[in-house]
Parts: sequence; C-alpha cells; structure tokens
Amino acid sequence: MPDRPIIVAGAGVGGLSAALALAAAGRYVIVLERAATLAEYGAGLQLGPNATRRLAKWGALDRLKEFATAPEAVDIRDGRDGSTIATVPVGESEKRWGAVYLLAHRADLLTALSETAARNPNIEVRLGCSLEGWHESIDGVVAHIEGRPDLHGAALIGADGLRSRVREGLSLASPDGPRYSGRTAWRTLLPAAATSAALLRPRTSLCLGAGAHLVLYPLRHGSVLNAVAIVEDEWSDLDAADFWSSHGDAAFLSSRFQGWAREIRDIIANAPEWRRWPLYVRRAVDRWTRGRVTVLGDAAHAMAPFLAQGAAQAIEDADALGLAFSAHPGNEAAALGHYQRARAGRANRVQRASFYQGIVYHLSGPAALARNMAMRALGPSGLARASDWIYRE
Repeated sequence: MPDRPIIVAGAGVGGLSAALALAAAGRYVIVLERAATLAEYGAGLQLGPNATRRLAKWGALDRLKEFATAPEAVDIRDGRDGSTIATVPVGESEKRWGAVYLLAHRADLLTALSETAARNPNIEVRLGCSLEGWHESIDGVVAHIEGRPDLHGAALIGADGLRSRVREGLSLASPDGPRYSGRTAWRTLLPAAATSAALLRPRTSLCLGAGAHLVLYPLRHGSVLNAVAIVEDEWSDLDAADFWSSHGDAAFLSSRFQGWAREIRDIIANAPEWRRWPLYVRRAVDRWTRGRVTVLGDAAHAMAPFLAQGAAQAIEDADALGLAFSAHPGNEAAALGHYQRARAGRANRVQRASFYQGIVYHLSGPAALARNMAMRALGPSGLARASDWIYRE
C-alpha cells in the first residue's frame, strides 16, 4: 500500500463510485463511513445510461442487473384522469444512448458497488469513522476522525452528502448552507398484492398535476411497487436526526391528491407507510476544489430529483475524478483541478434543468394544458431527443 492513500469521506453511491474509479486509476483508496454498517436505506431510483455505462466500466453493472428492472418506457400521465399524455421509449436505451436504463432500489445499487469495492485490493472501507474535520499539510491532507487517530492522505474527496463537512471546510460560497426547495418527497414501497398488475409491468408512470406529481415503477422483479409523491410543503428542521426520512401523515398526503384519478388515490391510501423526505438543494458553484481537497455528488451539487439524475451525476463525478487522476499521475492538485473543470459546468447545467423541470411538472390550468399539448406534439422520438444531452454524456 502506498504511504499516502486517497481519502474518500462517505460510502454512499458517490463515495463508493469514486473509490472504484480511483482504484482503476491505480490509486489506493480509504473510504471513511460514519455508519457502523452499510445498512439498507432509501427507496427506488432511476439510473439512466449515463450512469449504467460507468457502472459497467467498473464491473458493478452485472451484479446490479440481478436486482434491477429495465423498463420498456416512461408513461407521462395526467394525474386527474390517469390518461397517457406521452411516452418516452427508454426501452430503446441501449440502441439510442449506448447503455441500459434501469430501475433499482438504492440499497441494491449500494450492494453492487460495495461488493465490487470489496473485491478490489486497492480499496479499504472503514466503517464507524466519522470525519470531524481536516486540514492540508505540506504534502497532503490530514483527516480528523472522531475517537480515532488522524489519517494522512494524498488528497481528500468529500462524498459526504448534503451536510458535507468537507464542503464546509472549503468555504466555496457565502452563504453556502443547504436550502430547502419548498417541496417534500413522500416515498413508499407497496407489496405486489396491494397494487394492480398493470402497475407492476416494467414501465414507469409519471403522473402530473397542479402543485404535485407522483412517480410509480416496479422494483425487484415486480415484487414491490415504488411510489414517490412530490408535493409543495413546509419544512424547517434540517437538524432533525431523521430529517431525510421521517414518518409522514398519510391523511396530509391524501389531501394533496384530492380530485386525482381513483387509482392514484388508492395507492396513497393503501401504502403501509409513507416516509417524508424534504428536498434540499445547494447553491451552484463553479469552484469545488482547493488544493488537494474536493467534493462530489450531493456535497458538490445537491439537486432536485425531477430529472432522476442525483445518483447519476455522482457517478459521473466519480468517473471524471478517476480519469483526472489517470491524466495527472502523482500530481493530486493538478488532477483535482482537471476534475473540477471537467464536471462543474455539466453538473450545474443538470442542476438548473432539474429545478425548471419541477416547475413544468407542477403547472396548472392553461399552462398545464399547453405543456401537455407540447409533449404530445413532440411524441416519443422528440421526447427521446430531449434527453440526448443527458444520456449520451
């Protein structure tokens, strides 16, 4: 093992992806994770071809495919009557965009990444290690770990999420705290027996309405239905221990979907529980790096989920990081500068587009009618073209 490893803070999707990419570039990586175990958490996610082609590159895609579903299409529906407005043919993803489009549980993605990392002799994951701070030294970075000796590394990568300690130390902007978006995501998994067979087909339903939308798709070979309802909501307590996954009041959620199609109201009512997940974003910045320290994923560009690109952009970050270290062997500062230039513009563009997509989804009245007419006019091929800039990257 080299004297100075690359230190990655956080063993989520971004952190484990970064470890795989850096190991592929020939570096030894130590991943610090505050949790004592890599426990199952979260719910479903959509992984576009810009993500899956990179998972294949690192050897993690085949394992993920054992759990995941490749959908035939995304059906965009009117939430009020359930009718289909338009269809995006993501089943043609490999032909059009060069890689598969997948639906997966976040825990299954983490399993695929962690198992792939565990087989790599250049990756070490240290659980129960909480990063309390860091400082740069003459020839590297010193990570301060709660209750443990300091760890000396050649560089520090902050993949430590929305409330990133690494970003806090970088002081990238002022003010620079997480900002509540004004919306919450309500998530649940319904067993197959509690929903209709039609909703368990390998398709995604995106149901649009005034001030809210609902996303539905099957997971784990159709054994469960993933449902995510996003509504305009109030939230103020970012410091709550379970701010990202508190229990939600189904009666409140039902009130936001009054007047929607019966099938949708039944899903809201039949869910065994709802987890309320406030949606926070971070200010877009062009500078993520200082010296031998940088950030990626939510720590760099936490974004609204309306393009289903949160995990995918973290995976893109990781790939760019590995390529930068390959291009600048032995020069960590140059590699991180290269990474920042490669990624900041692209990630910030996706972040902005995700924000505006949320506005489009939640239109009402004549504006919603105009949106629906435009989607119908584009048709499947036009809607697929509209995603080229994301998925072909």
